Amino acid sequence: MRERKKQATREALREAALRLALEQGPDNVRVEDIAEAAGVSPRTYNNYFSSREQAIVAAITTEREARVEAAVAARPPEVRLADAVIDAIVTQYTDPGEIPREALTLITAHPSLREAFLRASSAISKPLANAIADRLGAFDGPTAPVLAASVAAAVRVALEQWLQPAGVAPATAGLVVVSGSLPDMLRAALAPLVPALDAAENRPSQHPRHQ
Repeated sequence: MRERKKQATREALREAALRLALEQGPDNVRVEDIAEAAGVSPRTYNNYFSSREQAIVAAITTEREARVEAAVAARPPEVRLADAVIDAIVTQYTDPGEIPREALTLITAHPSLREAFLRASSAISKPLANAIADRLGAFDGPTAPVLAASVAAAVRVALEQWLQPAGVAPATAGLVVVSGSLPDMLRAALAPLVPALDAAENRPSQHPRHQ
């Protein structure tokens, strides 16, 4: 019951944050406004989010890391680990319902929201490390966390490229127009990690089926 209440509070806060930002502009939204709209105190707000930008972005990115973990875990053992990871990332980051158009416009128009959006990609590291460790059967080494952190870094690189201003220097950009295919950018950024994922999976000591 307590966990359900916490989850409901988190959901109310992030939904209020996004709604107010869309209505008033993020620069005009205070933490106190978000807390009031969600029916909680500012102190309670601070237990869930460290900034208004984090709350606004959470309305778009929430649960994505859990979905990535679940997607990797759901693939059968005969599916190559690299394929399982890349497919999960591409699917969960390019779901048509993942980023509503008006929310994407809001994020691309405000540098602080873009940065919060990019930082959110690091949240996939721990859940993805758990899924990779389960696949490898390796719980006592750095392999899974290192691979997961590398995947998170590659995702950030792809998102940064995707959100680059079209024909305008990043330092002077206002509205950012997303450029190119995000699925293609994600696959290209993750491609250099395929040999490492393959090498980890094919170690005989961890996968008897490869012996």
